[in-house]
Amino acid sequence: MTNPIVSVTWLQDHLNDPELIILDARLDHNQSGLENQNPDLQIKGARLFDIKNNFSDTSNPLPNTFPTPEQFTAECQKLGINKNSTIVVYDTLGIYSSPRAWWMFKAMGHSNVFVLDGGLPEWIKESNPTENRQETTYTIGDFEANLQPEFIKNKEQILENIKTKEAVLIDARSQDRFYATHEEPRAGLRSGHIPGSINVPYTELQKDGKYKSAEELTEILKLNDQPLLFTCGSGITACIVLLACELISDNPKAVYDGSWTEWGSSDLPIEK
Repeated sequence: MTNPIVSVTWLQDHLNDPELIILDARLDHNQSGLENQNPDLQIKGARLFDIKNNFSDTSNPLPNTFPTPEQFTAECQKLGINKNSTIVVYDTLGIYSSPRAWWMFKAMGHSNVFVLDGGLPEWIKESNPTENRQETTYTIGDFEANLQPEFIKNKEQILENIKTKEAVLIDARSQDRFYATHEEPRAGLRSGHIPGSINVPYTELQKDGKYKSAEELTEILKLNDQPLLFTCGSGITACIVLLACELISDNPKAVYDGSWTEWGSSDLPIEK
């Protein structure tokens, strides 16, 4: 399959595939303003992909920082993930944190990974099987991370791109945060945006918890052939916009992992 998203119908049809692993990448607390409607339910057989803890470098003061390949390998193996696993990841808001998990697998060299369009709400809407959230131990898998460093950018690389303008930097935050008409939700951060970046709020790319059509995404994003870089508040919603771009273009893509939490707390240049 070449499409990075799958429908609930596809997942229902493939639930018994021996290599299939379903990952629940929900965030119990998020910046979307939306509440998890079914906090105690998960797709039947799903395994918890804990972005905030097991799949972040918690020694870094920045939130949601990419873990090392060694940590990613160990945590995936604990979930029973293998080199040949077909992974479908979802979250409880439709499309929110699942693209982050998808991008992490891509950055760690595993291409056979997909996002469930509409997530848990769409799954429940279509009367598919769920169960109560539960902790389970699994047979250790043989997954091995193979970090693709070009998929992740640091602040020095973003600063260099301000000068070279080689890539387009897309900021997924809301307009009021981008243009500094509203204070940042995290204390201590300056307001504004990285110089030269453009604003595409992630909410503009979705309808009813699913991605808009390819034609609508093309009209909204107006991409050229430049490489694409993505930023947001803490590296989560940047991946929503990245995945939308992946649906309609093959431009090289990378995430600025520190995002505004790092940039806005430093003395790096900003615009308003």
